[in-house]
Amino acid sequence: MKTLRLAAALCLVPLMSGAEQVGEVGVDWVGNDILIEAVADPKVQGVTCHVAYFDRGLLDRLSKGNWFEDPSNASIACRQTGPITVGDIDRSEDGEDVFRTSRSIIWKSLRVKRIFDEANQTLIYLVHAAELTDGSAKLAISTVPLYQPGAN
Repeated sequence: MKTLRLAAALCLVPLMSGAEQVGEVGVDWVGNDILIEAVADPKVQGVTCHVAYFDRGLLDRLSKGNWFEDPSNASIACRQTGPITVGDIDRSEDGEDVFRTSRSIIWKSLRVKRIFDEANQTLIYLVHAAELTDGSAKLAISTVPLYQPGAN
């Protein structure tokens, strides 16, 4: 069954560099799963984000007739996983894309953006769908404080 699901989802090749699948939860008998990937921020050493998203199975793709698209829903949690060293990051209000994965052939991607809240010394990670026509209101955020308790 996994081979068939993989073949059906070839168009959804992940673009997350350095992403490592760390969990897979089966949600029903037709092969739909929730995948959890760990991704280290490439410009902020010591921060790892875990992104969970829905992966449609072959039977779901066949029954719904939409072969080439996965839902936009996702969840994110980012944490300090070692000493934090902030590299050359975009410090604008728009932030920068940290990583992304395709959710359809062309039209939709799931993105994680990093925004630096300098006043509060916090990194904000936002996961959202980017769609060609309508965008998406489905989003989640996680924050990582840069202050060190007890440090002067």
